[in-house]
Amino acid sequence: MALLNRLCHIGFHVPERQQLASDLVCKFGFELFATRVGEWRRQLAFRRGGAIFVVNEKLQPVSGKAPPISSSGHSMDGGMLYDVDPQHAVSTASNICFEVEDVPGISQSLQERGCRILISPTTVADEDGSVTYSVVRSIVGNISHTLLDRTQYYGPFLPGFHVVKSALEKLQGAKENTYFDHITYACPQGSSQAVLEWYKNCFGFQRFFVHSQDKAAEGYRIQGGGVGLQLSAMRHCRNGLTLLDQQDCKFVLAESLPEQRNNQVDTFLKQHGGAGIQHVALYTTDIVETIAAMTKSGASFFKPPVTYYTEKNKEQEIQQAGQDLQLLKDHGILLDAEVVGEGDSNGPAHHRKQYLMQIFTKPLFTEETFFFEFIERHGAEGFGEGNVRALWKAVQNHMDQQ
Repeated sequence: MALLNRLCHIGFHVPERQQLASDLVCKFGFELFATRVGEWRRQLAFRRGGAIFVVNEKLQPVSGKAPPISSSGHSMDGGMLYDVDPQHAVSTASNICFEVEDVPGISQSLQERGCRILISPTTVADEDGSVTYSVVRSIVGNISHTLLDRTQYYGPFLPGFHVVKSALEKLQGAKENTYFDHITYACPQGSSQAVLEWYKNCFGFQRFFVHSQDKAAEGYRIQGGGVGLQLSAMRHCRNGLTLLDQQDCKFVLAESLPEQRNNQVDTFLKQHGGAGIQHVALYTTDIVETIAAMTKSGASFFKPPVTYYTEKNKEQEIQQAGQDLQLLKDHGILLDAEVVGEGDSNGPAHHRKQYLMQIFTKPLFTEETFFFEFIERHGAEGFGEGNVRALWKAVQNHMDQQ
């Protein structure tokens, strides 16, 4: 199986003049720090802390020309590096790039396991060194994975990109600790187990449980009150050890239950044209300050039903966490606490509370297909299972009004 060192960046594919690039900078506080312009594509690299997005903008064709198409159906675009064109009808987040070592060996191993290699091992170099990469097709929808060896590269990003020096100097002086917390896939009903097995066999991901009622074969099912959702989670382990903090890559698989109708997972599958990345969660050390700044800059967020903050024990839960109820309410931030038992067989168990805070943006594209989650953790390792119903209803109310 492929040993992954870390998650490097996530790639988007959007048409020219789509608002994503502008929104990343103006609304969400990312810095454009590297660019590359080809005949058919403009590639823009944005960074906030340790989180990097590469936006591939499809340029308008010149004189009726169109990029040639490979036998695999992807455009052979000399203007694009480190990715493939998914030939998707709508804007999409579709590439997750992992840093690895021995790209040729890993690619051969994956091919022997039946994986589709979309780009064979390729080396690109400039005055700062060289990188080798390949691209493999995921079992999920239009998702692909770039496998990148940059151990012999000493530049600020990747060969072929022009670095925006003023932005890079600003970023190097920043101390913000933003990074990718998890990535959620929207999957068709009944497909999660196959996805879990594929990532386990190919990349060494391991299943982990997000709730005491999480079952190995079924995942964590949330039913009732208009909610019918199944969640399964996996994380990448290296040499039997779970990677920590920003190097701990976690995927969440979301699928609707048969009795749930007109929900956001099925809406994603319909509007996106199949399975894919529904949202990316970004960790932040101060969610209240972060969301306040983003809201002031024009970002839009889902807010839970007004009854959320008056639910039984919710006010006490927020106060015990040392958070300001009114501030969370003003910004629509949700808090979910986990009670963890401590003690030994010789004495009574003591309990400590771990918690997380989270919020979702409204969709970033014209379609209801992609959004960000911002999350602040204080020991809690789950995904806010206690908040799922409130978030689900908030998203559902938004969809019903469209």
